[in-house]
Amino acid sequence: MKFEIIMINKFTRMLALSLIAVMTLYCPHVVAKTPVLEIEIKDHLFFPATIEIPANTKVKLLIINRDSTSEEFESYDLNREKVIAGNRKAVIFVGPLSVGEYEFFGEFYPKTAQGKIVVIANE
Repeated sequence: MKFEIIMINKFTRMLALSLIAVMTLYCPHVVAKTPVLEIEIKDHLFFPATIEIPANTKVKLLIINRDSTSEEFESYDLNREKVIAGNRKAVIFVGPLSVGEYEFFGEFYPKTAQGKIVVIANE
């Protein structure tokens, strides 16, 4: 009896993995990639300072700190904060977001390191 249950469980697992593999190959829209947007920190400024993303879309922000000093990506609007060491990279996921503007700034240099994400309606 135990042997039959183990075989059924193995069969079920293999069937599920096979279905996932087939869906990945033949239904690429089901496994859509998250868009990646790069933001650089240089001379305590964000480049670009304004980025646009489509509404209702999850986005991966790749933040590259070109300065030798650390900076903290901070956003009350996005409820995100992350320290990025000098000459390092960090990833922050945002969204899906509604149409509007979402400000962010550098916690360590708030007077110069400022930016915003503008979320635009899908066409």
